[in-house]
Amino acid sequence: MLHPQTRALLDLIEQRKVPPTHTLGVADARAFYRDRRSVTQPAPPEVALVRDLQAGGPAGPIPLRLYRQMGSSDNALLPVLVYYHGGGWVIGDLDTHDSLCRALANEAGCAVVAVDYRLSPEHRFPAAVEDAIAATHWVRAHATELKLDASRLAVGGDSAGGNLAAVVSIAARDSGDLPIAFQLLIYPATDQHRSAPSHTTNGEGFLLTRDTMDYFSGHYIADPAQYKDWRSSPLLHKDLSKLPPALVLTAGYDPLRDEGAAYAEALTAAGNRASYVCFERQIHGFITMGKVLDEANAAVTMCAAELRRALAA
Repeated sequence: MLHPQTRALLDLIEQRKVPPTHTLGVADARAFYRDRRSVTQPAPPEVALVRDLQAGGPAGPIPLRLYRQMGSSDNALLPVLVYYHGGGWVIGDLDTHDSLCRALANEAGCAVVAVDYRLSPEHRFPAAVEDAIAATHWVRAHATELKLDASRLAVGGDSAGGNLAAVVSIAARDSGDLPIAFQLLIYPATDQHRSAPSHTTNGEGFLLTRDTMDYFSGHYIADPAQYKDWRSSPLLHKDLSKLPPALVLTAGYDPLRDEGAAYAEALTAAGNRASYVCFERQIHGFITMGKVLDEANAAVTMCAAELRRALAA
């Protein structure tokens, strides 16, 4: 059963005739996603430092935003989470996930570097992957000057960002020059085929619909043959061994629930340390909705606790 707060939110969305994302043009979808955060997101908590940065990328500078936990000194060497925002590879930016990144920094006792990777359809797959990898390398290379501990570097993200975090972890393992201590995968997209049962059972009525998933993937992937590419579908990689410890978090009424669970199972079967938690009464995107959903705040605290434990000195 849906959480009563979540049911109330969905009812409000229906009453106000909020347009589904897949019915909007890209520019309007981006603006709407950015604007609606004031309705569901908690006020951004204070942190010790917020600093906008730029990383060198394969197609030009990649905007970043650095957060340092509240109470940390300027010279403290902090572990760091490199975070890739959600939004179907089409919408979302540094501002849409500002409150979440601040909360993770404070509660996990770390720094967070958010990555504003290139979006589709202007920059289709694998542009977002290339930017995510390049930005993470840049953070490690500049860790000393940013007062970050490169030996305690995690990656994470929600939805499309969870997809990118999983892909970066695999790419880092294969390159051998980017040690990653932990991966935080919040309802990650792991298989572009979108054929898991939850895409049908949860495909209508729970905010993220099957039509919206098709909209996102259609903008991101130019050729369906690319569904098989592990950089778009990390679940399909032939070797998922020797990857960083992971927390995979899903929601019970999310179309992505089953592929997130399948990825956690595949990580475990390959010999990795992977924990799986499903918030059974929640919908896709809930973790940023702490202003109206109590379980969102519980999920943030859980993610932060796992980050703190994984990045402990």
